[in-house]
Amino acid sequence: MKFRKITTAIIFFIMLSSGLFALEKNAIEKDISIKINQALNILSTKSLTKKQQAQKIFSLLDEVFDYSIMSKLALGKQQWGTISNSEKKEFVKLFEKKLKQSYVDKLALYDNQKVIILGLKDYQKNRLQLQTELIGKGETYPINYNFYNDKGNWKIYDVDISGVSIIQTYRQQFSGLLKEKSFQEILAQLRSEDIQ
Repeated sequence: MKFRKITTAIIFFIMLSSGLFALEKNAIEKDISIKINQALNILSTKSLTKKQQAQKIFSLLDEVFDYSIMSKLALGKQQWGTISNSEKKEFVKLFEKKLKQSYVDKLALYDNQKVIILGLKDYQKNRLQLQTELIGKGETYPINYNFYNDKGNWKIYDVDISGVSIIQTYRQQFSGLLKEKSFQEILAQLRSEDIQ
């Protein structure tokens, strides 16, 4: 159970982004590998507090993911189409904050895990998947980063952990909440960090 929680923490090394950066296809494997190793080195620096580690990793990795697309997919395209531009902007900001806070909470679980890059493969139409493995004490978990093509640039829009999509997991969570609450109520919950 602890290792599974650590796996989730490792994911958040990479899953932090403002959507301002894009990768060329032939640079994906190298660039993401470098970022993973730099993040692991930061986590291994015991002289840093957990907050300092988080800040350094956020600074390092804030240009990897397309948070707007991730937020849209997590909320669901139908619901996304019904909210205003200002609500979309706030939801993206709050969703990113939620992911980052979850990462900070799990930093203490890090215990010298290693990540191996397995390779980049075609994944559905106009999609690529960078396949990796997280290796710990006696356990190995596949972690795959999914990219989409945005006018020749490749951006990460989802991460699969042992075959489970993070975005689909959040979509199910938000879908369940929307059956009981309005979108405005969900925004209020996100503001107060009540959604776990």
